[in-house]
Order: sequence, then structure tokens, then C-alpha cells
Amino acid sequence: MKIDKRHLLNYSILIPYLILSVLGLIIVYSTTSATLVQSGANSFKSVISQGIFWILSLIAIVFIYKVKINIFKKQEVLFGFILVEVILLLLSRFITRAVNGAHGWLFIGGVSIQPAEYLKILLVWFLALRFSRKQEEIEIYDYQALTFNRWLPRTLSDWRTITGILIGIVVIMPDLGNATILALTVLIMVSVSGIGHRWFSAMLGILVGTSTLILSSIWLIGVEKVSKVPLFGYVAKRFSAFFNPFTDVSGAGHQLANSYYAIVNGGWFGLGLGNSIEKRGYLPEAQTDFVFSIVIEELGFVGASLILALLFFLILRIILVGIRARDPFNSMVALGIGGMMLTQTFINIGGISGLIPSTGVTFPFLSQGGNSLLVLSVGIAFVLNIDANEKRNNINRVLEETL
Repeated sequence: MKIDKRHLLNYSILIPYLILSVLGLIIVYSTTSATLVQSGANSFKSVISQGIFWILSLIAIVFIYKVKINIFKKQEVLFGFILVEVILLLLSRFITRAVNGAHGWLFIGGVSIQPAEYLKILLVWFLALRFSRKQEEIEIYDYQALTFNRWLPRTLSDWRTITGILIGIVVIMPDLGNATILALTVLIMVSVSGIGHRWFSAMLGILVGTSTLILSSIWLIGVEKVSKVPLFGYVAKRFSAFFNPFTDVSGAGHQLANSYYAIVNGGWFGLGLGNSIEKRGYLPEAQTDFVFSIVIEELGFVGASLILALLFFLILRIILVGIRARDPFNSMVALGIGGMMLTQTFINIGGISGLIPSTGVTFPFLSQGGNSLLVLSVGIAFVLNIDANEKRNNINRVLEETL
């Protein structure tokens, strides 16, 4: 029995996605229009650019939703995308100019492409395909099925070698934010691969311990000395602001201090949409990394909490698709995408609130950035396709049992 996919669309994922995307366009206009007018540019310039990427995102969702899920299980298709991604990453690192102290953007005409963003989806796809083919071995040998009983990889085809190379290229940009998300995404994928839960606890403990050790070392050695180490000059100021932004309000701590001011200004109900003070040149990157600070300032704690609740609802629905899926590949892709979005949200909120060092990670859907929006939309498309595929398989299974 053939069932049309249109009747299996998961509206509990699609509708929150559409609402958050439209809210994102409104927030992008709100956070960029004032500075664009001051510079003599069209106040709609940024929102038009974001809108074009959203239209491309909707086209991508329709296309990916119609593709048969088995296409994504073909290794040659995946490695074709990975090869293109590696080429784009290397080009963005070595032939383009630095932006805010880091490489990572390709400029084609008037459009900028950030290849590291697309690596998030590719890593989830790659690891889900690898691990789904080892389910029988994982069930018997646990984590040793993934490590081949060796702590260090010895071949280029080892998943650890491939992920290490891909994340390593992002690190040398240097792009601390995306590298962090990618590393945590790998941790999530290993955790949902089917290995014992005790190994996840061990990995989480190692992660927390290592992070604490690094931060403590930077604090003891001193940010100025650490900044002289190659690749660390770009991130040193972020760590300096993390320890105490008010010791250098006009320098390293300027961004985080003004983020605090924006949050305090907002109070419970905010100053009103478009009435932010901090976005008028006081808070750098108000439209990207620190957009949620402006959201709190304009809509207040109540309005920001409602948006956050909608985002968490979307992420939980995505994770639920992964939990319910019977196919290991489908399950791991959905859980990986949900975990990646959750990680990105927590890292952004942690950065604007000073709980963790600012890493330049954008807030999902609300921050200006067409590449980020397109990647999130592709992730949503994957999940919608997986959910429809699982529903159709379940219906066919029930029909076979009743006949």
C-alpha cells in the first residue's frame, strides 16, 4: 500500500519551525535597522538577505522531504558531500580574509558562505551511518566495536580520524564556537550509538574535568601570556571577559558588560519591540552572538521565556522522533540533530550570561546568519523525512500483521 508523504507530515515540528523563522526575520530587522539607517544603508538590507536564505531553506525542506531515506544511507553520496565540504573549508581558511580575527567565510558575489556551519549536519549524517552499521557488534562488544579495541585510530578510514581532521580544520580557522559544537555533537552521537550509559557518564566527566582544568590554567597563567600562543590570540580576550568583564569595560569586557546591561534593561516585560538601547552601537554583534540579550531587553524575561519555551518544544519533538524510531540510522540522525540544536542554544545562552566564555555561537533561528538558518532548516527537513518514513513503515507493519 502506497501512502503519500504529504499525509504524514509532522506539524508539531513544522509549525514551531515556521513561527521561529518568522520571529527571526522580525528580530533581525529590529536589531539591524537602526545601525543600517545610521550608516546610510537600506534598513531592510539584512532582513532581505535573511529572507532570501529562508526561501532557500523552504525549498531545501521540500526537496529533502521528498527524497527517499535510503538515498542518505548510501556511503558514496555522503562522501561526495564531505569531499566538497573539505574543499570549501580549506578555501575559506587559506584564500579569504579574516573576519573579526578568524577565517571561515567564502565570499561569492555579495553572499558569504560559512562552510563550518554545514559540517554540523554532515557529522551527524556521517556518524549515524557508521554507527548504524555496527549495531550487532555494539550489542556484543559495547564501546570496543567503535574503537576497534584501540584508544587511538590507526587508519585514515577510522571515524575518529575523519572527525578529527574535519574538526581540526575548523579549530585552525580559528572558530572556537563551531569547533565546540562539533566536538559536543560527536560526543552526543557516540552516546546514542548504543554503547553502555556508563561510558557516556565517563565521557561527560572527562569533558567537564578538562574544561575546568583549561579555564583554571588560563586563569593561573594569565590571559596575556596565553594570548601569545598561536591560534589562542583570537580567543584570549573572550576568556579575559569571562573571568570579570567589568575590569576592562571599554576593551575585552565591553561586549559581555553591555549584554548584562541589556538583560537588566529588559526587566519582566521589556522596553518594547524595536526600543532596545544597547543595539544602537553599544553592544557589538547585537544581531548575531548576543541577539538573545536584545530579545530580553525588548520583550522582557516573559517574552524571551516564551520564545525559549517554543524552541525547547521544537527540540523535544525532534528528540522524540529519534526515541520512537525503530531504524538505528533514523534514530541517531534525529537525536543528533536535536542534540546539536540543544547544545547550540545552551552555549549561546551561557555566553551572553557569562556562565561560560563567549564562543561566537549564534542563537538558533533568531540570530542574523543565513548559513545558520539554512543548516537548521536542513536538519528539520531530515527529521521530517525520517518521521514520515517511520510512520509509513509502522502503518505497513500493522497492515501486514492484520492481513
